[in-house]
Amino acid sequence: MTRPTRSSAPPTPRHRRPGVRVVVLALAASLITAVPTTGARAEDAPAPLIADGRTQPVHSRADAIFQQVDIETGTDSDRDGALDTVRMRILRPKATGTGLKVPTIIEASPYWGGGNDVPFHAVDLDEDGLPGRRTAARLPALIGPAPRAAANAGPVVFPGYTDNYFLPRGYAVAQLDSIGTGGSTGCPTSGSHEETLGAKAAVDWLAGRTRAWDLQGRPVAADWSTGDSAMMGISYNGTLPTAVAATGVEGLKAIVPIAGISSWYDYYRAGGGVVAPGGYQGEDADILAKAVHSRADRTVCGPLLDRLTAEQGRETGDFTRFWQERDYLKDVAKIKAGVFLVHGLNDWNVRTRHAGRLWEELTEHGVPRKLWLHQAGHSNPMPLRMEEWLGGLHQWFDHWLYGLDNGALDGPKAEIEQADFSWRAQVHWPAPGTRPLTLHLTADGLASRPDRPRVQSLTDAGRTVRAEDLVAGPDAAHPHRLAYTTGPLARDLRLAGTPELSVRASLDGSSPYVTALLVDYGTDTRATAATTADTSQLICYGQGVPGDTGCAYRTRHRTETADFKIVSRGWLDIRNRHTPARQSEVTEGREYRLEWEMQPQDYVFKQGHRLGVVLISTDHDHTLRYPAGTVMTVRTGVSSVTLPVTR
Repeated sequence: MTRPTRSSAPPTPRHRRPGVRVVVLALAASLITAVPTTGARAEDAPAPLIADGRTQPVHSRADAIFQQVDIETGTDSDRDGALDTVRMRILRPKATGTGLKVPTIIEASPYWGGGNDVPFHAVDLDEDGLPGRRTAARLPALIGPAPRAAANAGPVVFPGYTDNYFLPRGYAVAQLDSIGTGGSTGCPTSGSHEETLGAKAAVDWLAGRTRAWDLQGRPVAADWSTGDSAMMGISYNGTLPTAVAATGVEGLKAIVPIAGISSWYDYYRAGGGVVAPGGYQGEDADILAKAVHSRADRTVCGPLLDRLTAEQGRETGDFTRFWQERDYLKDVAKIKAGVFLVHGLNDWNVRTRHAGRLWEELTEHGVPRKLWLHQAGHSNPMPLRMEEWLGGLHQWFDHWLYGLDNGALDGPKAEIEQADFSWRAQVHWPAPGTRPLTLHLTADGLASRPDRPRVQSLTDAGRTVRAEDLVAGPDAAHPHRLAYTTGPLARDLRLAGTPELSVRASLDGSSPYVTALLVDYGTDTRATAATTADTSQLICYGQGVPGDTGCAYRTRHRTETADFKIVSRGWLDIRNRHTPARQSEVTEGREYRLEWEMQPQDYVFKQGHRLGVVLISTDHDHTLRYPAGTVMTVRTGVSSVTLPVTR
């Protein structure tokens, strides 16, 4: 898997190459317009210029004020007797020095200070479930390249595009080091309430509710702030906005979680089992905390990091208090911010369940919301759809942070990128009229009606064989999988939502896992998780400064032609068949009714293709890997998959 980019920065080339077409992003006349003649300089304006229903780019990025503050939090995570502080770096329009008040767009992150190589946990277990050799050290899934250091002379350079685009339009932009990282104190905790309070402190300081000091220790107030803020980011940076918003904090008006976690249990666990993020076998909450631990004095956090290892419960995979604390979904009703939720349909790092479950909760509680689902993986949508992205984001922030009645909440709530890379707008997701389609697992494949129950079995080999190899060639008998397919589809079938399995099965052996794979069989050219830069198109979207051009290459989806695609996955630890919270005894060879969910998807199975469900035990790239040989027996006729389908 291509290592994901963790900041919201698209690739920013330092030099223009000959032959590269440079485009100044016009977006539309209503988005970037000439500043009306007012007879006053922007620097003297007591308020941002608003025209055509939008804030206008009247401030200079080049002369922005740079400020660093240490903000007092409400927690002492390192137990040193002093409240933790979090370091925030701010860029704001020069006019804020002479009375202009502006809102702030915050990107909180644990990796502004860089990351550490940390050995992963062993995933190859013995018969008793005890770990063997540890996985080699490497950066965990949520870690990306460290941002460029600030320039020693001239304007300070921030990664990303918010400073280039939004600062000229009357916004401050800020980077926040989460607790235990960068210039902050405290200890990293991988999603705990203490980490949330650390990020929340930035919102509180901007609203005048907590203290801060400059780097010389002098008290400093955010007297230039309107008191309102937004949070946004990708991956871990997209997780913290949801965490903070779920506290119900006042002043946080909007969040934009991109590929963010909504429940840490769903990131490192599934169905009562230990299940790794895609491509990062052996990672867990403790590994991530150690990897981002970049504060100046790192000796103080040893006991807390050891406690993470003990409490995360890797031995069982159960949903315990440790994971309950890191579940933001239970507090969605407290959210006061407008939520612009973005996720990649091919993201196997932060899987689609995070966006799907959060969207369901936002809908249930009536939280103002908007959704983008794109065809890429764990990535930034900005360079894929630059004009629409900046236009939509601008409209969202103007509405929530400047109170503009600009139609941000009008029209369809969801935009979904299709397989052909066109976009579909719909009133909701899944679309109204979505209905369940139940297909029964039979001895002859998937059918609309059950047949006489029969027993079929497989022998687990997932320790050494990847799922992609096990799903190939569904018509041939295979000792290590059970494959059930439809006939060629008479028309397109659109899946929109969460597939559910109901299987009667038994396990005899050391592996407790039952894995279901939903497969599209049919040769086709399809999107992958990856994107690639179109170096013929350099788009200048905002004001540049030395070291940051305000330009980026447009990107496009990387595709591959193949005979099949794994569309969704789902995992269950049979010991947790009743609840993920605790294990129940399993009698080898005894059949149990097993019910579990797969990852949400929006996917069209084309006419002439076949839809398949493949059952295996160990999923090589995701689950723990017990010795080969577990026998899984499935009773057909009384087993089924239910798919939410729509037009």
